[in-house]
Amino acid sequence: MERRRSPLLITVLCLGIAFLYLPMVVLVAYSFNASALASVWGGFSTQWYGELLHNRQILSAAGLSLEVAALASTGALLLGTLAAVALVRFPRFRGRLLLTGMVNAPLVMPEIITGITQLLLFVSMLQLLGWPSRGMTTIVLAHVAFCTAYVTVTVQSRLATADRSLEEAAMDLGATPLQAFVDVTLPIIAPALLSSWLLSFTLSLDDLVISSFVSGPRSSTLPMVIYSKVKLGVSPDINALASLIILLVGACVLAAGYWLRRAERVRELEAAVAAG
Repeated sequence: MERRRSPLLITVLCLGIAFLYLPMVVLVAYSFNASALASVWGGFSTQWYGELLHNRQILSAAGLSLEVAALASTGALLLGTLAAVALVRFPRFRGRLLLTGMVNAPLVMPEIITGITQLLLFVSMLQLLGWPSRGMTTIVLAHVAFCTAYVTVTVQSRLATADRSLEEAAMDLGATPLQAFVDVTLPIIAPALLSSWLLSFTLSLDDLVISSFVSGPRSSTLPMVIYSKVKLGVSPDINALASLIILLVGACVLAAGYWLRRAERVRELEAAVAAG
């Protein structure tokens, strides 16, 4: 029986999509505005993209943000995966409740509280140990701290549904527990690892509050630079920068979606071959 499409549901869907993406369309359109006033249309022009490429402050902040995001997401992926393995594969051990609380705490903790506590920690460490100085290092460490929680939750949910008997079969054939995990389980949870890395990368690249607390005088990230400029009024070069970020993020999302879909098809084909 064919289901009738509800006009109300279609209308709500269209309104929801428009609410999410119409501001982005307007922003991209105004990035080609010839006027120096971001809110006044003065004709089509690409001059702000040219000026953006010669803005050393924004380019330096963008490079720093990308480097910090890559390092922080990689470090969070390693720590979060280890924590997820411990929580899933070892249901009973001393300190499990404490580890679970520490993993979930950053998910509900206000960023301003996290930023203050990490600032005090780094200041105390600098006084006692002489390390680390506030700058890129402290930003990376702070981002690893709060991104690890998101990685742990994501990988833990996927690892809990993985078939443990496949690892046991690999060990029966002579593989060590580490080899079985790397060769069997790791490919199964690879989509969750990729999703966790992309999520951590986005969270790190987008962070403003924590970075403002732990950064040094010469380590301003891209969100910090954008925020300082927006306080004086939105400029057309910021619209151009935001448009490029939307393009980059959209390309990454499409590429990741294509890879995940392809991996899912390969798993379905392998399962069909094994069943047949």
